[in-house]
Amino acid sequence: MNTNKILLGGVAGGIAFFFLGWVIYGMLFADLIAQHSNNSLMRPMEEFVWWAMIASNLVNAILLAIIMSWSNISGFGGGLKVGAIVGLLFGVSMDLSFYAMSTMYVDMTGIVIDVIAFTIMTGLSGGVIGWVMSMGKKD
Repeated sequence: MNTNKILLGGVAGGIAFFFLGWVIYGMLFADLIAQHSNNSLMRPMEEFVWWAMIASNLVNAILLAIIMSWSNISGFGGGLKVGAIVGLLFGVSMDLSFYAMSTMYVDMTGIVIDVIAFTIMTGLSGGVIGWVMSMGKKD
């Protein structure tokens, strides 16, 4: 396990997660998700806890980087595939859990939209991680 590659991939992936989250959740799917979610649970953007958002993105990216390192995944395509699979499975798991134990989602449509959004975001971030981890000297 190359710690430097994992950290570099994790930082690059964390940045990708952050900006893709802004585009996917904040712009593309914002209205659609709002229609199928309990909006009373959401903070207005002015009240976001930014350090927690950034930490969440970094931890998610480092997790993917570790999985890719263990699996000897390299390149954008390999990272995209692993990221999309992990994103799909994790998204389904978390969203069904939220649906079972909270009023976060008002119907299954919200879950489907969120799983699609999270799979895309995690897949593309995984591609960035795989690309960054494949740069430079081979181990």
